[in-house]
Amino acid sequence: MALFKKKQAYIRINPNRDLNTTSPKVLPDVPDEMFAKCPSCKEVIYNKDLGVEKTCPHCGYNFRLPAMERLAILADEGSFEEWDTGIQTKDPLDFPKYKEKLAFTKEKTGLDEAVLTGVATIVGRKIALGIMDSNFIMGSMGTVLGEKITRLFEKATEMQLPVVLFTASGGARMQEGVMSLMQMAKISAAVKRHSNAGLLYLTVLTDPTTGGVTASFAMEGDIILAEPQTLIGFAGRRVIEQTLKTELPEDFQKAEFLLEHGFVDAVVPRNCLKETISSILTLHLTKGVWNND
Repeated sequence: MALFKKKQAYIRINPNRDLNTTSPKVLPDVPDEMFAKCPSCKEVIYNKDLGVEKTCPHCGYNFRLPAMERLAILADEGSFEEWDTGIQTKDPLDFPKYKEKLAFTKEKTGLDEAVLTGVATIVGRKIALGIMDSNFIMGSMGTVLGEKITRLFEKATEMQLPVVLFTASGGARMQEGVMSLMQMAKISAAVKRHSNAGLLYLTVLTDPTTGGVTASFAMEGDIILAEPQTLIGFAGRRVIEQTLKTELPEDFQKAEFLLEHGFVDAVVPRNCLKETISSILTLHLTKGVWNND
């Protein structure tokens, strides 16, 4: 029986431990969130190996980035000026515990909505920039998000600036009902006015971009880029299969599938995005049209 006795202590992983405790540790602990599992290749990765761009070193899968982290790797340092902070939803349906959920999410993410908007420069080129964040109620589209993106296009039109918008959303925000769906038309109208002014709109689809966001402004860009393996679609895969009574391809609704079928212009690795966006901005720069002062 001695063969089955533990000869040494194992390292314990305790995700619920109290980090503020002063009691001495008998056994060593592995800190929380030290490792991540890639959703694509299923490899376990030491988090520091992901780097600031959070890309799997084994298969190139792009982990979801919070808005502020994406801003840090995209915009020129110190160039970002945020727009339209502090806008509050009216909670049109008086949805149970919705305001409490918003308050908790704001505190958790440091954002006031599921999109960060403002003006910035990318390699010296001045742009109106929007970054959606799936950590904020899954990037769902509510009235405040719609208002912020509408104002982004309106200000860009007034200042004669191109718009670069990173999308990430699970669709409309059910807590705001039909008011959420109305944002699709509202934003699309602002996109059209921006286009009529002869200005560039560049969208970058990130994982996931689905629902009403895909059915409106996400797919209205003059140029549409996507990160590798990004989920892009309107209805869910199971809904489509059950409705059409057919089995869909394995890569259905992935960025590479949409590129093959002409729905996006290019699939760009995250570490090449800044350079690619800069090149597109330079290509479309017309003297006297964009104010880069």
